Order: sequence, then C-alpha cells, then structure tokens
Amino acid sequence: MFDPPKYILEGLEKQSPETLREIAKIAAEMADNKERQFETELEEKEIDDRPKDLDRDDAPSNATLATKEINGNRYYYWQWREGEKIKSEYIRPVDPKR
Repeated sequence: MFDPPKYILEGLEKQSPETLREIAKIAAEMADNKERQFETELEEKEIDDRPKDLDRDDAPSNATLATKEINGNRYYYWQWREGEKIKSEYIRPVDPKR
C-alpha cells in the first residue's frame, strides 16, 4: 500500500471537499500526462532499437515493440493497450541463435 509523504497528507487534510476533488482531477491529469510522456519516450527508443527484419505490417494496430526477459533470455513482443488492459503478442527471441 502506498503511504504518501506526511507533508502532503497534512496539507490535504486542511482542504475543503471541493478543493480535494479539484486536486484529485489535477493529479489524475498529471498522471495521464506522465504516462503518455513515458509511452512516447518508450516508443521513440523502440523505433531506434527495432530490428530491421520485424515487419510492422504484421503487428496489431497501435502496437509497439517490447522486449521481455524470461529466465535470462530476451524475447520480442508486440504490446498494445485495449481499454485498461495491456495485451501482448509473442514475436521471436531477441537473439535467434539462442
């Protein structure tokens, strides 16, 4: 469970219900913006790292290339969001020789 810093909780406890609701909206917007920024940075990195032999036409729409490490081996996956869920589709090992 997340325990916010004491100085934040002390400040929030002094606020009215209306102000707390507005703060919640602002915090949700900030979280969305940070998540989009992170996803954009990840996509830009993936574009640079994408192997030339992976065909984007084979990917599900709006998917990005992701790598996962399982038992010391790395694998490529297409990854995308459907609503609140993140979906993945296996492609192949990062190092096909392994």
